[in-house]
Amino acid sequence: MNRLSKETSPYLLQHANNPVDWYAWKEEAFERARKENKPILVSIGYSTCHWCHVMERESFEDPVVANFMNEHFINIKVDREERPDVDQIYMEACQIINGNGGWPLNCFLTPDKRPYYAGTYFPPVAAYNRPSWIQVLQNISNAFQNRRDKVEAQADRLLEAIKKSDKSIVNIDIEGLKGSVTFKPELADQIFNNLKDRFDRTEGGFGGAPKFPGSMSLMYLLDYHYHTKNDEALDHALFSIDKMIFGGIYDQLEGGFARYATDKAWLVPHFEKMLYDNALLVELLADAYKLTKKELYKETIIETLDFIEREMTDSKGAFYSALDADSEGVEGKFYVWSKNEVEEILGEEAELFCRFYDITETGNWEGKNILWRKESFATFASENEIEVKDLKSILQKNRNLLLKARSKRIRPGLDDKILLSWNALQCSAYANAYAALGIEKYKTAALKNINFLLNKMTDKKTGSLFHTYKNEKVQYHGFLEDYAFLIKALLDVYSISFEESLLKQAERYILLVQQNFFDNEDGLFYFTSTQQKDVVVRKKELFDSAMPSGNSTMTSNLMRIGIILDDESFKKQAERMLLVIKKSIENFPSSFSRWASELLNHIYSIKEIAVLGPEAAETANRINELFIPGRLVMATSNAETEYPLLKNRFNETETLIYLCQNYSCQKPVNNIEDFIKQLND
Repeated sequence: MNRLSKETSPYLLQHANNPVDWYAWKEEAFERARKENKPILVSIGYSTCHWCHVMERESFEDPVVANFMNEHFINIKVDREERPDVDQIYMEACQIINGNGGWPLNCFLTPDKRPYYAGTYFPPVAAYNRPSWIQVLQNISNAFQNRRDKVEAQADRLLEAIKKSDKSIVNIDIEGLKGSVTFKPELADQIFNNLKDRFDRTEGGFGGAPKFPGSMSLMYLLDYHYHTKNDEALDHALFSIDKMIFGGIYDQLEGGFARYATDKAWLVPHFEKMLYDNALLVELLADAYKLTKKELYKETIIETLDFIEREMTDSKGAFYSALDADSEGVEGKFYVWSKNEVEEILGEEAELFCRFYDITETGNWEGKNILWRKESFATFASENEIEVKDLKSILQKNRNLLLKARSKRIRPGLDDKILLSWNALQCSAYANAYAALGIEKYKTAALKNINFLLNKMTDKKTGSLFHTYKNEKVQYHGFLEDYAFLIKALLDVYSISFEESLLKQAERYILLVQQNFFDNEDGLFYFTSTQQKDVVVRKKELFDSAMPSGNSTMTSNLMRIGIILDDESFKKQAERMLLVIKKSIENFPSSFSRWASELLNHIYSIKEIAVLGPEAAETANRINELFIPGRLVMATSNAETEYPLLKNRFNETETLIYLCQNYSCQKPVNNIEDFIKQLND
């Protein structure tokens, strides 16, 4: 076994038996590269990456290939989920060289970590318009040995381009950075129109195949509808959500969403299930349910969180990272069915089940069947002259039978490492699900998780965060996303529990981010802290891609902390961040969707809601059931509080609700009905 046997990452451990002399991204590898003056190969992937597994089988397990790699390179394996900072730098090099990227990512570096060539998957023999892996290795090694001056020049050019790339997104040479700024409603309209240009009006979502959920863009549409009453925004958001729930991207038996669909119609998923996707989709569904009270959304939240509880949660209340797409080396094998299998298990009731979930003899994917719904329960029940409740009961019974049968199959691999940032996203999802549905165990799960993150993934001496946890071992300094998502989770869990200690923690982490990540030049935050010394350049994460960016999330956090503490400096900082990214948000809203939602909060202003009195928590949680984008809810049953929004407002005899906005408050009311009237006025 190579050095990776000492690591905790499931992805690195998968490579521990390779004949390649792999190192982890640790100083011993770089020291050897400098000492022997050898190029570095950094091979980056993750445990649920299908083509990563393929390249391992084809090349990294081949002794001849491994011998060449060991002789000519210092070989480093990186789990991109453990070291997103490393992945970010070398993925950008790959995109500059090739115009695209992906995983596995194979990047060649000088001994001082500067990239000079990069690519993704390479086959064992030349094919698919790609050279073989051994040809790539031979050419790269030859260039390093015999054309070193060109290699050095290429490395310098690439590194310079990577350093400058962040600057193309921000604009600090604009008026208004020093004064007060007003964002106009026309900006929100322009963002909506740019998103509308990408609507798939036939299948929902945005663009063509492959199709990703686009949770944050759909959140923007819901928020935009609330403020403008634009029905087109609402219709497309709900249509898209429905299509995903009906599709194969949603596990019709067990709940939970796959990472993306390979087709336009959401039928064929890339079968891996990621924690962060499900967290963001639950948060979206919670908002959609608050707005519509549609039973489908409630059912999907419950099914998805049941899946998270059953498959992705450890005994301490932390959440695992992902389930693989493959089992027995075959993508999707665990999830698909033949009609014969279904008929054997369900007997006489198979016919109805097969019609509802479109199960046929020929199948809908590679001769097998992915379960999906063509129509709603109500429509199918009406067509088949059956009551909806009876249909649901029959289908649930049959799903349980298939689940029992599926449980006997060889399961996909579980990536059981615990990432702070992804856990914080799931913690927020539980808090928002509790706010929408009032199911007590969701609040319990959120509190248990936040306590785990604070107790197990925090440096007790400095208060700083760690990124990963497994087997009682923490690793790697926390990244901006860890701090940003944790602060958001603290604020979200406060909004359902009203434990003021959570606000203290959020304030403490805001100050740590200011201290360790802030770039004074543009007012944004670096992805890595000042403690991180082993990367060749500090980058900023600005795009809201599969996950929200740390910077867009910090914009929201700063605004909310500014209101909670009545500190204008935090509010101004949030405003400045939006201003320097404003043009990018407007032009490319699908890549800056959380930024766009935060812009809405500045255009229409955050609703500050204070609830005080004997039944403050109960009343506040009734308010939480309402769809109010950009709300900040604070509550207390205690006259003693230091927070300005709550101070000097306590009444012992009745519970009062204060609605404030734009530095003014309405007359307090003592019931939800009058509060809703104030909202609507």
